[in-house]
Amino acid sequence: MTTLDTDRRLADARPVITELIDEATVESIAGEAWISLVGEDEVLVPLPGELPADVVSSWVDMVGPWTGSVVLTTGRQTAEDLSRALLRESAPEVLEEEDVVDAFGEIANVVGGSVKAVLPGHSALSLPSVGTPPEVRNPVDVCRIDVLWRGAPIAISVQGALPALGTPGTTV
Repeated sequence: MTTLDTDRRLADARPVITELIDEATVESIAGEAWISLVGEDEVLVPLPGELPADVVSSWVDMVGPWTGSVVLTTGRQTAEDLSRALLRESAPEVLEEEDVVDAFGEIANVVGGSVKAVLPGHSALSLPSVGTPPEVRNPVDVCRIDVLWRGAPIAISVQGALPALGTPGTTV
């Protein structure tokens, strides 16, 4: 088998996310998650906003016919506000870091699970993580939306974990 044949087989076996899901679907999934987790009156407005310098991300990794991560990124204060909204009346007066990790991670878990449900084939999700997000390995394998929640920016991306394939005859 030649390098060209191998590259073609790999390309056929590795779809990019934009072949499988679009921004409108990600926006719909996120909107439904927000309403169910955060509250009926808590809507996401599809407008971009500049993320602050102090950001935090929550994500789940997905392995299956498409492999990647579903990542939510926002300012630290917005992550705390989201955590309070999710915890509602059971939110402590002072949120511990663990509270934010659990609540913000749960939002990524629900959004990721809904993304997984619309993708073809069987996939598995990791437990949620919170911190510095996984790097974008292939800019073509990203579907991202930018929204505002209570006027604060949130970026939601579905991004591939695998590097871009080289062109035939090159190495990656």
